[in-house]
Amino acid sequence: MDQLPIFMNLQGEHCLVVGGNAVAARKAELLKKANADVTLVTRELEGEAYRMVADGYLEWRDATFQRRYLDCVRLVIATTDDEDEARRVYNACIERGIPVNVADVPTMCTFILPGIVDRSPMTIAVSTGARSPVLARLVRRRLESLIPPSYGRLTTLLERFREKAKRCIEGVDNRQRFWEAVIEGPIGNMAMAGREKQAAAALDERLENRITEPDTGEVYLIGAGPGAVDLLTNQAQRLLSAADIVVYDRLVSPAIVDLARREAERIYVGKTAGQHALDQQAISQLLVDKARQGCRVARLKGGDPFIFGRGGEELEAIVQADIDFQIAPGVTAASGCASYAGIPLTHRDHAHSVRFITGHRHNGLLQLPWFDLARCSDTLVFYMGLGSLPEICSGLVDHGREPTTPAVVVEQGTTANQRVIRATLADLDQQVADVRPPALLIVGEVARLSRRFAWFAGDREQSAFMPGYCIDGRGPHDPTQATIGRHDDEDSVTTV
Repeated sequence: MDQLPIFMNLQGEHCLVVGGNAVAARKAELLKKANADVTLVTRELEGEAYRMVADGYLEWRDATFQRRYLDCVRLVIATTDDEDEARRVYNACIERGIPVNVADVPTMCTFILPGIVDRSPMTIAVSTGARSPVLARLVRRRLESLIPPSYGRLTTLLERFREKAKRCIEGVDNRQRFWEAVIEGPIGNMAMAGREKQAAAALDERLENRITEPDTGEVYLIGAGPGAVDLLTNQAQRLLSAADIVVYDRLVSPAIVDLARREAERIYVGKTAGQHALDQQAISQLLVDKARQGCRVARLKGGDPFIFGRGGEELEAIVQADIDFQIAPGVTAASGCASYAGIPLTHRDHAHSVRFITGHRHNGLLQLPWFDLARCSDTLVFYMGLGSLPEICSGLVDHGREPTTPAVVVEQGTTANQRVIRATLADLDQQVADVRPPALLIVGEVARLSRRFAWFAGDREQSAFMPGYCIDGRGPHDPTQATIGRHDDEDSVTTV
């Protein structure tokens, strides 16, 4: 470790920023967030620095730097473009033992300003020791996407009860185990979900009753999205990483399952036509049983759990059993696959509404409101419709849809193996012989725009807009694929 990271208390301290440019404004803003009193020393104010002074947010000394300006100063940052002035600032601070940072000149810095993830009162700092500020910023952005602002609420809650925990729970090890159970259990999740009052009441009750064992179990109903790992929400990642048990479907990307803790138990409950690892009732009971054992159970579903995912059925069992739960919605297959295929599901000139429809057969029959679907101008999105695709196309045409209506099948949407087959209702079934699930069917005039708006994995440049062309230029079974394409859970028969 080349440098010791230290968090400095600047509450009410006087700090100096030498310079009036955009960099000076950013540094001054950072110091103000730390509740310091900040003065700009510069002959010229530019842009944001001028506004901050005009608004009375910062004090301004219209002058070049003088040593006497360091009286009672706790910290100095120089952003001046004048090299001679910058060196005078540095030398004067060294003589007085004042921490100084000359922007972009590591040799004239006694401290470095790191990249900051602000989740006040939690603060996370990232530094490369001035070797690569760009890399530090990229790492900071990654952390910002992984650590939600709700961590600030949780930190505030824990601070409120810290002294009480010391009085109620003897022993450092016992308190550590207690806080870990609180943070990773329902109380911590309540606080992060914005339910601070309920979380505080539950935490107070645990301390009053000297309850130090882990919380009772909880179920997280998580939408895993259509396949691409980076479409997983921050909430979903947070809950998944906290789970003791992961119950997942066939349509969940292995890369997403792997985001769970290494020691978490994984239970596969996937379904294919005629083959179920567990039936739906058994899955619901499994969630209840594991939660009653005190486990945090992540129920991972492809797409969104409430769109053809049977999330409602599982939630009924969880509520009936009086189990705590949270729901993390996911990017549904229709939204994800359409976007990656360049298809706006609604468009002012083509479709004012969209319908999500299941192509799943019930008792061997495809029961759909054919007349209504054929005569409307909605965009139609069929989930689980690949096995019934010829019947869907012919049914729409037989009941009034034009045979020339654009129709698109998106295979393994949002993944490296995505393939887009563009055709019409009249000839689509002739183009999909080699397509394998998961696949999504989109019907309507907006599907025609897929040719114009193609963007993902080279489709725009390489595709001749021929049915069956693989948009990433490799093919549907490329061994270099990053993830396996997934859509929403496959066993549902509701029309939306």
